[in-house]
Amino acid sequence: MSDLSREDFSNTLRILVATDCHLGYMEKDEIRRHDSFQAFDEICSIAEQKNVDFVLLGGDLFHENKPSRSTLVKAIEILRRHCMSDQPVQFQVVSDQTVNFANTFGHVNYEDPHFNVGLPVFSIHGNHDDPAGVDNLSAVDILSACNLVNYFGKMVLGGSGVGQITVYPILMRKGATAVALYGLGNIRDERLNRMFQTPHAVQWMRPESQEGLQVSDWFNILVLHQNRVKTNPKNAINEHFLPRFLDFVVWGHEHECLVDPQEVPGMGFHITQPGSSVATSLIDGESKPKHVLLLEIKGNQYRPTKIPLTSVRPFEYTQIVLKDEPEIDPNDQNSILEHLDKVVHSLIEKCRKNVVSQSRLQLPLVRIKVDYSGFMTINPQRFGQKYVGKVANPQDILIFSKASTKGRSEAKIDDSERLRPEELNQQNIEALVAENNLKMEILPVNDLDVALHNFVSKDDKMAFYSCLKYNLEETRNKISKDPDTVTFKEQDLVLKVGECLQERVKERSTHSKHNSPFTSTAPSWEDFRSTSAAGTASAVSFSDDEDTTQMMGLKSTSRGRKGPSKPSSSEVGKDLHQLLQLLLSEVLLMMGMMWILLQVKSQGNLEMMRWITVRKMMKVFRVEDRKGLLQGGEVEALHNLLSVERNPITLQLTECL
Repeated sequence: MSDLSREDFSNTLRILVATDCHLGYMEKDEIRRHDSFQAFDEICSIAEQKNVDFVLLGGDLFHENKPSRSTLVKAIEILRRHCMSDQPVQFQVVSDQTVNFANTFGHVNYEDPHFNVGLPVFSIHGNHDDPAGVDNLSAVDILSACNLVNYFGKMVLGGSGVGQITVYPILMRKGATAVALYGLGNIRDERLNRMFQTPHAVQWMRPESQEGLQVSDWFNILVLHQNRVKTNPKNAINEHFLPRFLDFVVWGHEHECLVDPQEVPGMGFHITQPGSSVATSLIDGESKPKHVLLLEIKGNQYRPTKIPLTSVRPFEYTQIVLKDEPEIDPNDQNSILEHLDKVVHSLIEKCRKNVVSQSRLQLPLVRIKVDYSGFMTINPQRFGQKYVGKVANPQDILIFSKASTKGRSEAKIDDSERLRPEELNQQNIEALVAENNLKMEILPVNDLDVALHNFVSKDDKMAFYSCLKYNLEETRNKISKDPDTVTFKEQDLVLKVGECLQERVKERSTHSKHNSPFTSTAPSWEDFRSTSAAGTASAVSFSDDEDTTQMMGLKSTSRGRKGPSKPSSSEVGKDLHQLLQLLLSEVLLMMGMMWILLQVKSQGNLEMMRWITVRKMMKVFRVEDRKGLLQGGEVEALHNLLSVERNPITLQLTECL
């Protein structure tokens, strides 16, 4: 990185880089509700002051997948205030914009003759504001439709199996400088990880030679929003998966501010991790000073300049081990309280000394992680009451933990995964069907995983409908590919449906390790028919427990049959009827899951949401003694929630099956 000439601005492209603004975070908190908007407003103000060519956002502009009206209005107000002006835009987009921008208008916003855009904003989506629903729309699509943001990096997963994507660059030119901007909006880390390891699954399009420019003359930038550091390598993106022709990578999603570009050995490019502009989790990584990056590019050279954010609420984090403090009596709660009070006061004083001078002093965030091994605990809420009006988070100043043991190393969520606690809800929702090997016959478990995640995390009320519609449409399309379908009689169609279902089961078993991190067990069509003939197993196995009552026992329809043979029309009709019963039972199961989750979500009981799993819900639908399946303090609440008298969906399920 050599120095760039400050005089030759006509050939220097200036970009302000920021990620993870999380607009709307804590919007119902009276103290912290404005934090995300103040930080975003400061970012846009810095862009104006530094006279940048455009702002580049690395995803998670919004904290919620469906932001509130208040959040949307405030975001639009900030963008209008800073982006709409008569300031001329000094660079050109020379690529095919209909490919770059997946909207109705198909061009960059500042080229619209009806708008005066002086500060263009380019953004990808993150895991919080990713596209969802039947139309696959994101909250960023709303800003794009308002012509305030240039939304790019929205991928359509094509192909079969693991899928396939093609990444096209936005080609920009300013004087003699040519930049190829690649965007990759958030994709599930497990799936993208497999795609990178699958030949030709991820295609990178290079610029063509034009007007004296060779491919090597382009400065290549990639902005993505994925896990970077994880204990499980399958749940993150390895930096070495990225192509070597890149020059600079902007990594979103990771909230710790590592804004100084770091070179990746053997790859030839540098990575910057700006981190979030607002603290969404009270952890050590979030307590580091927040920055944005001013990136100046001239030819194939660039100069990074980190700029601190001054509007961010002060945050101090520390860890203490009670057994290392000799003045504390393990049996004296008052001595523990006195020591913790001293630590809190020292952190508050440290915040006051380090805060940047502002018109008003903000209440600081304070978090103390206490290792209480061998000591008694205290109530964190009661402890925080004395700091109301002194800190911004009196209810969760303290977090208690114990020294890790060998047994705890097997836990699903350990301390190393607490770097993004705001992601824990997502991880638990995604793991609802992962803790057990569910057995669905018609609807694939991995499709149900996605539908459940979208229904809970993204408030997509059509998620289960889309899941059912997709699977029915998939079977219908397979049948329609046969040119003889038009002349088929009813018996032929029944046989064709069976063949298609068998083919789908084989495809799911073949691609299960590529399509989903979850296991989907589904017998073949012949296995299903032989099972129904034997009459010894349930057509739908909702549990791995052998002693569980079967939901739908099927009587023998072909006794004495030694092997698979062409079935008669009556036998095929019965088998198709059984398949329809299976589909009905699984659809009703989906309805029951929706009803339960809606009830729990309306109560705002996140702990209950984390505790409930699909397997437990399946068992509740099947076993009369519901209380025998439940443990802990949730027994009475969940039992009442799922009682037949109060749950019309459960009643409907019971009557139909």
